[in-house]
Amino acid sequence: MSTPSIPVIEQTAGKGAARAARRGVGRKKGSHGGGADRRPGWITYTILTAFILISAYPLYFTFLLSSSTSAEIAQNPVPSLIPGGEFLANLQRVFEADIDLVRATGNSLIVAVVTSASVVFFSTLAGYSFSKLRFRGRGPLLVFVIATMAVPTQLGVVPLYIVMRELHLTGNLLAVILPALVTAFGVFWMTQYLDSALPYELIEAARVDGASMFRTFWSVALPAARPAAAMLALFTFITSWTNFFWPSIVLGTQNPTLPVALKLLQAGFFQDMPLIMAGVVLSIIPLLVLFLVAGRQLVAGIMAGAVKG
Repeated sequence: MSTPSIPVIEQTAGKGAARAARRGVGRKKGSHGGGADRRPGWITYTILTAFILISAYPLYFTFLLSSSTSAEIAQNPVPSLIPGGEFLANLQRVFEADIDLVRATGNSLIVAVVTSASVVFFSTLAGYSFSKLRFRGRGPLLVFVIATMAVPTQLGVVPLYIVMRELHLTGNLLAVILPALVTAFGVFWMTQYLDSALPYELIEAARVDGASMFRTFWSVALPAARPAAAMLALFTFITSWTNFFWPSIVLGTQNPTLPVALKLLQAGFFQDMPLIMAGVVLSIIPLLVLFLVAGRQLVAGIMAGAVKG
């Protein structure tokens, strides 16, 4: 027998009975985890707000420095929380500086987009092979790939530079793109995700329909890996966009990426801090736009991938 609704109880037994029934429903929901309609308390919101402020303060501090003058920073290294009025002037000085900012931004965009697409594709392909295919040496090979993450990047700089010099790629964007076409972290990430998110039944159904090995990967595995692939693409884009160490070595100052070009704003014996910070804020703007545009879709994709039915 179904339980009468609260409006029916209010009509038949009065408002007091309806309030008691409503409290009983709330206690029943609370016994099963709080119910779907239960909202977080003020303590949760306070902690979240504190973490957001702590995380956003370095970016805001950079903006404060970029909106000040060198004299103001010399007098007060820690500026007030109110921005100054020199941000647009400092930003104009960045564009007028002796660096090819447009070319550097284009180079960073090319490197970030190409490496993000290649890392997602090859990492998903390798993750599909490691998680769903059966071949000899699969386990030791996966362990070897993961173990390469423990090797510091700096140890491979000298031999990698020699290889790029022998291939006559120094100063070319290919010298930055080729070593980053696939990453061990990406392979590990996609292997773990596809191992639990892609049922064998879908693969077997595709093979029964006559799909080839690559067709099964393209039509079945790649769509299933979309939530994890979106996050991997975002992480790879940010890493490529902010990478300074290897591009500064192999590209130099003739064909720089954006972080290398911003380094040229620093003079030898004098640091124009407002100018440098204005350049840093300018380099962060594309990342903020990316988060604003793709953030909701990424969260929706993760939640969709987490739901199993």
